[in-house]
Amino acid sequence: MNRTKLLLFLALIALLFSVLFITACSGGGHSADEHYYLITANSKIPYWQAAHDGVRQAAIKNKIKVEFVGPDTYDPKAQQEEFRRIVGTKPSGILISPADAKLLQPDIDAAIGQGIPVITIDSDSPDSKRLVFVGTNNYQAGLMGGRAAIKAMKGKGSVVVFSLPAQANINERFSGYQAAFAEAPDIKVIDVVDIQGDPRIAWDKTTEIINKKQQVDGFICLEALGGKEVADVLSRNNIKGKTVMAFDADEGTLEWIKKGVINATIAQKPYTMAYYGLETLDMIHHNPPGALDKKYSNDPFSPLPTFIDTGATLVDSTNVDAYMSARSGAKQ
Repeated sequence: MNRTKLLLFLALIALLFSVLFITACSGGGHSADEHYYLITANSKIPYWQAAHDGVRQAAIKNKIKVEFVGPDTYDPKAQQEEFRRIVGTKPSGILISPADAKLLQPDIDAAIGQGIPVITIDSDSPDSKRLVFVGTNNYQAGLMGGRAAIKAMKGKGSVVVFSLPAQANINERFSGYQAAFAEAPDIKVIDVVDIQGDPRIAWDKTTEIINKKQQVDGFICLEALGGKEVADVLSRNNIKGKTVMAFDADEGTLEWIKKGVINATIAQKPYTMAYYGLETLDMIHHNPPGALDKKYSNDPFSPLPTFIDTGATLVDSTNVDAYMSARSGAKQ
């Protein structure tokens, strides 16, 4: 072997050892027993199916195993039981969208105490020791929706709000709406309805309002299920001139915007939440920041962000076609 070939051979060996050393130090590579979970509530609705696509693509990219689990209908207690079952399997990490932040707080803290990384997505449990929240800035989303409602209602009228008060993200949206309505004192919230994850409650309440001929000028839906139900009731009864604000961007909601019954919706990014959430969870599993059992959100020198904002978009009649076209292109 001549001197040039020998030097080249030694350089390649050095490069190989450098790659192996960096990989070992960074915790790179995935073992066969790594197993992650995404736990939702109401897992069959389109919003969570989009999140399923996101977590699946992240798993394929990183060559890791992930399971998408959770109750088929809105059931905070069933979600808690599923969380506890999964913790008992000693998973590599858990993504969860808490249906009831207070209910799940001690369970999240217990999982963290056992060294299981937990990240919240979409809905947070801010008082827990979860490591990161990945999702929408829900206060700003509510503020955006509230200002759009004010414009549509010309600054006056009475509104009914459809909510899920147990969820921290829903309450933050409502706070954003309330802040917007403070700028328009002639808009009054006359009722807040807990739909309990059941779209029939939104349908029944809207039907009751129509039948009783109550003076309601606007319907504010803070979650994904209510908007379509309100729109359907108004359409069936040929009621026009009402302001309907929805949340999330499933096909049904977008179609009602195109028909002119829903004024606007706030489109979130469940695909991005789940995709980036799993990427972050995998990174933490391989490169833990230190002791997990620590309130990193209170640490001024935390290696982890408290909140990763995935963004939101107001979709109305001016951009609904462009939004649907862009989403169709992304799915191809």
